[in-house]
Amino acid sequence: MKLLALLTLFGGLFAQMVKAQQGEKNQYRNFPIVVTIQFHSLAMPFHDIGGSFRNIGIGLGTEVSLNGRHDWVQRFSTIWYGNKAVGKGWLFYTQTAYRPAIGNQGWYAEAGAGIGYYISQKPNAGWKPSAGGWQPLAKTKKGMLTLPMGIGFGYHNPSAQNYYAPFASYQFMPVLGYNKSVPIIPETFLQAGVGLHPTY
Repeated sequence: MKLLALLTLFGGLFAQMVKAQQGEKNQYRNFPIVVTIQFHSLAMPFHDIGGSFRNIGIGLGTEVSLNGRHDWVQRFSTIWYGNKAVGKGWLFYTQTAYRPAIGNQGWYAEAGAGIGYYISQKPNAGWKPSAGGWQPLAKTKKGMLTLPMGIGFGYHNPSAQNYYAPFASYQFMPVLGYNKSVPIIPETFLQAGVGLHPTY
């Protein structure tokens, strides 16, 4: 139910942004193919950064300008990652990002926040106490809401014939509803990627 509600929210937001773009003169190329590599960690922000590189993931998404320019965008992303300690996971999220320019050569900084749905798969089957001892839990996957927040930097040149925009970011992702004892867990990931908009 949470996933369905989130997908409905994404769809409505996406449709409104596309409608708002009609009739505007764009200074930004909407709907690039955004490919990412990320390194995941179960940690507080800026802790155990080196450990993140043991847990690699991949992502695919796109984004659209909120004002016809590059400084405000809405990102839509799907990410898969593997983590031997806490298990594999899928993340579906949208994030609003502000990108002020650094100089006039195409470089920019970025700060963003959003909402997502996170599916975590335990690395091993869980157990619970029973009258005869212990018995395995039937479910090894769990879906939870998350609020990804990040900072980063990148480069773009929308006037290029074959548009590409490399970037890097650091994301903090509090995950809500992990269990009754620990309702919120902190997760982070380092991310590097590129937005591609080829001309055919």
